[in-house]
Amino acid sequence: MGEMEGSYRAIQTPGTRLGAQFNAGISTLEPGQSLSNALGPGGRSPGRGLQLRVQGLDDSQEFYDLESRADGQTLLSDVFRRSNLMESDYFGLEFQNMQMSWVWLEPTKLVVKQVKRPMNTLFRLSVKFFPPDPGQLQEEYTRYLFSLQMKRDLLEGKLSCTENTASLLASHLLQSEIGDYDDLADRDFLKLNKLLPNQERIQERIMELHYRHLGQTPADSDFQVLEIARKLEMYGVRFHPAADREGTKINLAVAHIGLQVFQGNTKINTFNWSKIRKLSFKRKRFLIKLYPEVHGPHQDTLEFQMVSRDQCKIFWKNCVEHHSFFRLLDQPQPKSKAILFSRGSSFRYSGRTQKQLVEYVKDSGARRTPYQRWSSMDSPQLSPFNSKSSPLCLSPSFQMSTLSLPGAGQAPSPLQSPILSEVGTNRLEEEEEEGRRKRYPTDKAYFIAKEILTTERTYLKDLEVITVWFRSAVIKENAMPEGLMTLLFSNIDPIYEFHRGFLKEVDQRLALWSGRSNAHVKGDYQRIGDVMLRNMCALKEFTNYLQKHDEVLTELEKATKRLKKLETVYKEFELQKVCYLPLNTFLLKPIQRLMHYKLILERLCKHYSPDHPDHNNCREALKEVAEMTNQLQSSLIRLENFQKLSELQRDLIGIENLTAPGREFIREGCLYKLTKKGLQQRMFFLFSDQLLYTSKGVTATNQFKVHGQLPLHGMIVEESENEWSVPHCFTIYSAQRTIVVAASSKVEMGKWIEDLNMAIEMTKKSQEKSDLFLDPGLWSSDEVSLDQESEDDMSSSRNSLDKQTHHRANSTMHVCWHRNTSVSMSDHSLAVENQLSGYLLRKFKNSNGWQKLWVVFTNFCLFFYKTHQVLDGFLHNQFTCLLYCKCSLDAYKRLNFRLLC
Repeated sequence: MGEMEGSYRAIQTPGTRLGAQFNAGISTLEPGQSLSNALGPGGRSPGRGLQLRVQGLDDSQEFYDLESRADGQTLLSDVFRRSNLMESDYFGLEFQNMQMSWVWLEPTKLVVKQVKRPMNTLFRLSVKFFPPDPGQLQEEYTRYLFSLQMKRDLLEGKLSCTENTASLLASHLLQSEIGDYDDLADRDFLKLNKLLPNQERIQERIMELHYRHLGQTPADSDFQVLEIARKLEMYGVRFHPAADREGTKINLAVAHIGLQVFQGNTKINTFNWSKIRKLSFKRKRFLIKLYPEVHGPHQDTLEFQMVSRDQCKIFWKNCVEHHSFFRLLDQPQPKSKAILFSRGSSFRYSGRTQKQLVEYVKDSGARRTPYQRWSSMDSPQLSPFNSKSSPLCLSPSFQMSTLSLPGAGQAPSPLQSPILSEVGTNRLEEEEEEGRRKRYPTDKAYFIAKEILTTERTYLKDLEVITVWFRSAVIKENAMPEGLMTLLFSNIDPIYEFHRGFLKEVDQRLALWSGRSNAHVKGDYQRIGDVMLRNMCALKEFTNYLQKHDEVLTELEKATKRLKKLETVYKEFELQKVCYLPLNTFLLKPIQRLMHYKLILERLCKHYSPDHPDHNNCREALKEVAEMTNQLQSSLIRLENFQKLSELQRDLIGIENLTAPGREFIREGCLYKLTKKGLQQRMFFLFSDQLLYTSKGVTATNQFKVHGQLPLHGMIVEESENEWSVPHCFTIYSAQRTIVVAASSKVEMGKWIEDLNMAIEMTKKSQEKSDLFLDPGLWSSDEVSLDQESEDDMSSSRNSLDKQTHHRANSTMHVCWHRNTSVSMSDHSLAVENQLSGYLLRKFKNSNGWQKLWVVFTNFCLFFYKTHQVLDGFLHNQFTCLLYCKCSLDAYKRLNFRLLC
């Protein structure tokens, strides 16, 4: 080689900060000796057995000597032991098979049975099981290895994301590897080390973000990498090519939550473990058998065609292992072999489950010896300022790819043997505790911003009910006219896409905010006003779309009345678990969301002092959103009224044309009506022109049947507790009849009397008779105050009830029925502005265990979702708690505190 001119600066390898000895990349071979000669014929080391090559997550390579009949677990144990890796069950060894596909080394089978030429094969240490939350990783060393896996996935294009996200991830990786920002060091490192496929184009952006990480420790950088990566759709995803029954090319993947289906890089479906009854394969066909209630009794088996039987079996094994690791409490027992005949595979997951692993690490925590890690500035092995003093500092790219042969006195790989120190135990524990305090902010503004994030997640899922699920239902049945399809989805799709980007931006800001403690960077990330201002200004462009929601809701309602097929699809869709509220409610979400933004920004402005750096941005954002809400306020009132009337039209039996022009909904709730059989519970509905009372059906439909329809024209309402000796009792005198009702409390009675009198006064002033749409068949022949009707009268309407579809049980009327209360239209308006989302812990009965649940508070109900479903879509497998809260701001603030803390 010729002489090399110029000065070279030694850049740290990925493992140097762990304190390992610096490997200068000097060959230990004799002059003229090749690597194959040193190893012996066929790459075999002198003596018998196998010598296998394993590449670590830092790209260093090590050799392992095994017996020729060693199984996969032997190699795995040796790798984990040399690496001093405690949380080893998250990891595995993968290799490329004859089809050049990466497959996992099975622990229970012989190595020579799995690999054709094991000594010529490169085994690669990789993360096998990706937990949904990096906080579940208890070892800092494990989190470091996970961050290296993210680095590998970014470079290989597996962790696809936007350029901004990729730049942010790369900047944290840069901080983790070389420490604080230095222009020359950054450029040298990025020149010699590739973190991203398109790194050259966004290098300046990476360095700009790296500058903002001053003072951030390597451990914090690793945590930030995992926090950002785990929220990406491609986090931990490994594609397995397949095709559905129609021949459409798709990709299957398995994760902690269950099975996922992708079209390109877009996830189109998720099958949670709780919904899957059985997984199997027959030749190239991969079969998913679901529980009947998921798709109905005729669609409980899904079939996918894979490339080959081997690929099908590989994916099936991955599914078995993921299900066992994340879902089972204990390690599954191996299947006993049949004596004569065997049917099916005996494959079982052979490692510890995640629950067992967590308990094992906790139990071993006191005996665990911490390892030392240094940043690039304080590493005793290497400093960026003394690189010229060593003549052996060669190219960093050569250092990182150097093949480390086992031998006496040779430096081990930094990842496989981190330096241990008992002296620094107390100091490290103190640093960990300090890191925990720094990682979680205590500023009230952070929790208000966190509320934006959590409710935005729920809001985006609500939009998907229309843009994804309902669209799929109407397309499948070809039930909606093309013109209506265009009107509906051309209005809501752009709004959905905007909020997807907004959610990612808020998510990234909160991830950065939660990790900030340095005063120098406090102004950069510990704020949300700039994000809100930028997006509220952008949202103004969608005002035209929001103003068309009135037309969309009206046309959809007309079409469902006109087209029987669309009406059937509409009703069936409302019964699915994904549609947890009346369908037309989701169409109002975009405008209601603006009202929510306004309230949150008002709270931020109230919290910040005028001289706070985030105050002006929040104030400007509030002005922008207030301008939009003022424009849309009248439209929202009209839409909410129309939506409520349409909902009641479907939920009540025995009333037609409830959505008549000019009719306004005022109050709904439970009262006890006095009959000859005593006080009987009834649901009352007050409108601007009439009062309806109904009784609950005794059939499985759960619907309410109208028994009385009283016009407000000429109506008189009087308290009558003394006359009937019934607490909270009042009498309603109408033109057709007189009824006596009792409320559950004096407050409830006051609300009803106040609203009734207000509606009667409005009727007098309107100069319009409100006896329209009255059906005389609803009335009995005798006009006395004590009616004959009772629950037994429902038998006469059994035939009409049986024709109805099953009725959802979480509508507001059912909340009022079960809680024996009432809700007004103003209560509805206030409730939609104060919807909440967040995590709660549920205490198990007669147990010390707690379950983490995702909770959505909307429509006067708390909806609980298991946390393992939150990542990809928590609108499945929910169980609902009917709850009525008084609609005051104080009540919502108290609930808000409990959810977010």
